[in-house]
Amino acid sequence: MDPEHFTRDFFMTEHSFLSANYWQQRYQSNETGWDLGAVSPPLKAYMDQLTNKNSRILIPGAGKAYEAEYLFLNGFTQVHVIDFAAEPLVELKNRCPGFPENQLHVGDFFDLNGEFDLILEQTLFCALDPNLRNNYAKKCASLLSDEGVLAGLLFNREFESGPPFGGKKEEYAVLFAPYFSKIQMEECYNSLPARAGSELFIILRK
Repeated sequence: MDPEHFTRDFFMTEHSFLSANYWQQRYQSNETGWDLGAVSPPLKAYMDQLTNKNSRILIPGAGKAYEAEYLFLNGFTQVHVIDFAAEPLVELKNRCPGFPENQLHVGDFFDLNGEFDLILEQTLFCALDPNLRNNYAKKCASLLSDEGVLAGLLFNREFESGPPFGGKKEEYAVLFAPYFSKIQMEECYNSLPARAGSELFIILRK
């Protein structure tokens, strides 16, 4: 068995929060404390400076996918979202009836195939068991085109337990270095008040 698949399958067995059923139940019971109900200000500021409306964009662990809705309503044509749970993607489709069905993916991010110019990270990384972070970094790099970018938010703080799981800038830099040639990580200046001082914005280039 592929060692990476063994590691992932082990944690999916040992930790219920890595299962589709766990996340589906969280949405059905409205236990979604991470859901801001809108695009987070740092991601909105980043998306507002994107100019190529045909960029192939992926939002993994998208949840209710407010970022995908925002991009779609602003004319971006190749916005793909993937989530373990079907419920939030159905809600996205209800909010945006014209959103292409073939760009909505229900399933495991690690099983996704394709090529993208940009991956937007919002909440998937912090939901993964930290032992899967190397798999995440490698998978993102494999899905990106030669000039592709991984951008988005990571927590710049620790939590007693998770999910969410936190971390620090220095450990992230070491984690992503084997897969990305240019790494930018800065503390967010425009976080929501409740998250001020605890978010990093990352821009990682292959």
